[in-house]
Amino acid sequence: MFTFANLEERSDAIEECYEFMLAYAAQGLNGNEGSASGGQLRHFLIRAADALSGLAEACGDVEPRVKAVPYLKVVERDAADSLASVELVLAQPYISSQLIDNLNASMHLRALLTDLFLIGEVEKIRTNPSPDPLNSAQSQVALGMNGANGLIETIAPYND
Repeated sequence: MFTFANLEERSDAIEECYEFMLAYAAQGLNGNEGSASGGQLRHFLIRAADALSGLAEACGDVEPRVKAVPYLKVVERDAADSLASVELVLAQPYISSQLIDNLNASMHLRALLTDLFLIGEVEKIRTNPSPDPLNSAQSQVALGMNGANGLIETIAPYND
């Protein structure tokens, strides 16, 4: 069993597994070949399964708590669904590229990755807050505001 020091390590393990699965699926293996990549795949899947177990609890410091609690329930559900899919694949006597291609396409796994990316971005904002985000020009354009004149009629494309 793998252990993870923090959420970032868990996220990395899941994302690395996903990336390896993309490469594995592209090989067109039927799973009976006994390739070295098949052994590596099981390693990545086991590591991802361990990272998925208790994932929502590892996200515990997301702020603000009043908004984070409902979102962490989504993460918990997506992690449980992804774990069920990964464990089903691991239970097979061999793993074909087609099986992995289907796991890659799983909306559960993709949703979970997006959950983790969103949490990562929230953490970046929390650790590097802007001085006054609602008064910045970018925020006003994104909100459709034009200073003292209120709403603007057209909104220019938002660029970072």
